[in-house]
Amino acid sequence: MSFYDVYLKYKGFDFEGFLNSVTDSQIMKILSKEKLNDLDFLALLSDKAKEYLEPMAIKARQLTLKNFGRAILLYTPLYLSNYCVNQCAYCGFNCKNKIARKKLSLDEVRKEAEAIASTGLKHILILTGESRKHTPVSYIKSCVEVLKDYFSSISIEVYPLDTEEYAELIEAGVDGLTLYQETYDDEVYMEVHLKGPKRNYRYRLDAPERACMASMRCVNIGALLGLNDWQKEAFFTGLHASYLQDKYPDVEISVSLPRLRPHFGNFTPRSPVSDKDLVQIMLAIRLFMPRAGITISTRERPQLRDNLIGLGVTKLSAGSSTQVGGHAIEDKGDGQFDIADTRSVAQIRDMLYSKGFQPVFKDWQAI
Repeated sequence: MSFYDVYLKYKGFDFEGFLNSVTDSQIMKILSKEKLNDLDFLALLSDKAKEYLEPMAIKARQLTLKNFGRAILLYTPLYLSNYCVNQCAYCGFNCKNKIARKKLSLDEVRKEAEAIASTGLKHILILTGESRKHTPVSYIKSCVEVLKDYFSSISIEVYPLDTEEYAELIEAGVDGLTLYQETYDDEVYMEVHLKGPKRNYRYRLDAPERACMASMRCVNIGALLGLNDWQKEAFFTGLHASYLQDKYPDVEISVSLPRLRPHFGNFTPRSPVSDKDLVQIMLAIRLFMPRAGITISTRERPQLRDNLIGLGVTKLSAGSSTQVGGHAIEDKGDGQFDIADTRSVAQIRDMLYSKGFQPVFKDWQAI
């Protein structure tokens, strides 16, 4: 069994009918429960549940403090390359886009690492465009060998890999994976992925599980909010995370909530997600999955990120750049999208202290 079987179970579900039928008493009953089922979670994504965001927030805060305390893990992305062979309608790295392409040399990787490490961060997320030709697994391994000198935790956000390839990178020093399905609707998925190996929906969908099977320490998933109806996408994201958490209890499962951001190209979000929608998604996921990590990245503006502290968030990116070489290299490659929160690591740290939370620079060390 894979998560695809769970997806098929709900593919033909009458989402509109169910969401429109949710009542006040139903929401009140759900808020009194300790453990939610799938349809309880879906009910919390309804329009009716928007009237109960305050009690949802109170319970979400209680669950977050109970399971995570006042600790917020900080990390930053490091883009190794923006070469890509896919033609994704919504992405700045689209192979048809005329952008400045770049791949870091190992010397440049070291320079970027030194600049990031000087901020105190010990957790890093390395990213590439999806091109096995330009960034093969061997190149990623070589970069990891350099980065191990500076960081205690190295996560990857690259093209989907086979189980054996994940195991190879884990052996090299990788301990985390971030991989967005982008959209769980298989028909919309084919519409927005116009060309390239990324059109293989099932291979991407099963990749987080392959990483779990390879003994990845932490796996982070998500949908790119704006590509499709957000209530459905949030629902399937939660189900996917719950499936992985139940099947692989030794793996730390997290969820990211990325909204589409401006980028090189002219793609318009099909289903805009408001700030209120985003808050509702985060609260619903926290109530459905009390032990799941939740990441809010610098895609979101500072005021919103600040206001979400304590309501479910466990991880924040800081000092971010989506450019290849964006931290220390003069000859930069173009970025994947525009970030909204440009604050430094020190500024994010001080903000967390001001709210009574503890910024965590390191919570893992490989033996």
